[in-house]
Amino acid sequence: MADVFGTWVLLLGAAFLGGGLNAVAGGGSFFTFPALVYAGVPPVAANASGTLALLPGYFASTWGFREDLRAPAGLSMRALVAISLFGGAIGAALLLTTPDAVFSAIVPWLLLAATVLFAAGPVLLRMLRRAEGEASSLAQATALLLVSIYGGYFNGGLGIILLATFGLLGHSDIHRMNGLKNLMSAALTAIAVGLYAAGGAIVWLQAVGMMGAAIIGGYVAARVARKLPASAVRAVVITTGAVMTVLFFRR
Repeated sequence: MADVFGTWVLLLGAAFLGGGLNAVAGGGSFFTFPALVYAGVPPVAANASGTLALLPGYFASTWGFREDLRAPAGLSMRALVAISLFGGAIGAALLLTTPDAVFSAIVPWLLLAATVLFAAGPVLLRMLRRAEGEASSLAQATALLLVSIYGGYFNGGLGIILLATFGLLGHSDIHRMNGLKNLMSAALTAIAVGLYAAGGAIVWLQAVGMMGAAIIGGYVAARVARKLPASAVRAVVITTGAVMTVLFFRR
């Protein structure tokens, strides 16, 4: 009984922190994925179940950043959502065909790539930003589609990669970027979860139980994050990503 209670404390705490971190800058799966693996859930099912657990938090944190939502240059909000849905569906289909052993082997590398990309974001932005501002609509659509495919496949570090991508595409307002990141994450995660469920990859008891904590964490953090300096937001994400990457390489 004590072990069961401790496991649920771990899962609910991970969901709260994961929902909050997703609202601030992304990387919530850095908490939920390892917590579910620790609880004995196989890697592919842990990724799918953790993604479902964080889905309501994406919607809550999107609402939390509602004042900052503006579509990227040359794209409408409808187009942005359509790109997210299409990419998320492709990624989810790929995950369902990946064996647990293969997925477990590539997870540390995915976490490492996500963390390094986010940490290098400001430098890359200074090197690549176009003088006229945001990139073309075609460049934005293509880049965001590729990230959506990644998000449907793994979801870990999705927000980090989305923020880095928005930065490379010429976006500069961290709160607007967070709002768009949460909207895209909600859309692509919703379609991915539907496919995960159809493919039997979700452990429902743990996933549903973690949802409430993720919702609370997502909304609370979204409201608080709007008052924080961008440097503090970045520091939280980079530190979390680095720690989780090291832990998964040592597994």
